[in-house]
Amino acid sequence: MASEKIRNRWGIAAAAVLMQICLGAVYGWSVFKKPIISAEHWSETSVQLTFTLAIFVLGIGTIIGGLWQDKVGPRKVASAAGIIYGLGYIVAGYAAAHHSLRGMYLGYGILGGLGMGMGYITPVATLVKWFPDMRGLMTGVAVCGYGFGALIMSPFAAWEMSRAGIPATFYTLGIVYLIVVFATAQFFANPPEGWRPAGWEPHTAVAREATSYNFTVREALGTWQFYLLFAMLFLNVSAGIMVISQASPMAQEIVGMSALQAAGIVGLISLCNGLGRVFWAWVSDLIGRARVYLLLYLIYAIVFFMLPRIHSVTAFSIAVAVIGLCYGGGFGVMPSFTADFFGPKFMGGIYGIILLAWGLGAIPSPIMIARIHQTQGTYAPAIHAVAILMLFSLALPLMAHPPRRKEAPRVQTRAAA
Repeated sequence: MASEKIRNRWGIAAAAVLMQICLGAVYGWSVFKKPIISAEHWSETSVQLTFTLAIFVLGIGTIIGGLWQDKVGPRKVASAAGIIYGLGYIVAGYAAAHHSLRGMYLGYGILGGLGMGMGYITPVATLVKWFPDMRGLMTGVAVCGYGFGALIMSPFAAWEMSRAGIPATFYTLGIVYLIVVFATAQFFANPPEGWRPAGWEPHTAVAREATSYNFTVREALGTWQFYLLFAMLFLNVSAGIMVISQASPMAQEIVGMSALQAAGIVGLISLCNGLGRVFWAWVSDLIGRARVYLLLYLIYAIVFFMLPRIHSVTAFSIAVAVIGLCYGGGFGVMPSFTADFFGPKFMGGIYGIILLAWGLGAIPSPIMIARIHQTQGTYAPAIHAVAILMLFSLALPLMAHPPRRKEAPRVQTRAAA
């Protein structure tokens, strides 16, 4: 759906960032983890499953939201996302008050994840259409707020839990997020068909290499490049989210930080997660999307090999900051990567399905590191395993190039007809 008039695209971008700040609070889960374990005496693995479930369902939400957005436009989808997301926190608060682990899974995991996914895809797919002249940078901006979400939420949640308890903290966050996400959703609209900024023509090598054909969802699924991008995002998520999910307890155990100091580490990762989305997306406009992913995997491998050997607060802080930058960078680059390969028109559905890799990538590594730490009392084996995986992953960006006409002959035949 197109808007009836040309809107202020910068206003849409500002609304997108504010919405993503609310949705990105999921990365502050580790702040809730130890208080919930202490209060309920549930196992570490079962509590960690709440976070894993939220990220997995998020992947399903991006598919639902992306396909729905392609039919009805972004405003309705983002509005529904705000309602579902806020209710997820409220249900989690009720579950905490009634000592229900299943209720926590339902609220924070299923409802929260679904709302996050539907909300996350909406500004990304919208800004790709409004900013063809700054595709990498602005899709990075679209998701940078998501990385900053935990930076704002974590210290407040730690303070509020110490003052009012876990249920009240969830209630407060749920009400605020419902109102803010729903309000920002009202700014969203698609540009008119064929719109582009006045006087703009593709002039960079990256822009000229982007496809001029808009693949439908079905057509994109028929190319091997779709599954390559899916795998690349999956690997980036698996590596980064393993540390993010354990950031607070890891900081307390490895370098002896207090719970409040460890909340600061969560905030640091969140800050770098957000900055990485903008920085690496901007770099990808200059050197290309595949080269950026090659650098991300290489940096991951180096830092993960070093991480178990670090014992100073400063070195640990630098290491997790770099991990946050790389993790965010993968999300900042992938929307423009997808639009370059398949066109922006059906970006909602195509990228929504690619984001299922986010949900799937959140399953193995957080559960693996929680399980290994629970049974062996150390994080090192899981960290080393992911470091080795990153070295093998370096082959994937080297294979990436856009689908050519000869790779989708039926698509072009229908277009010609």
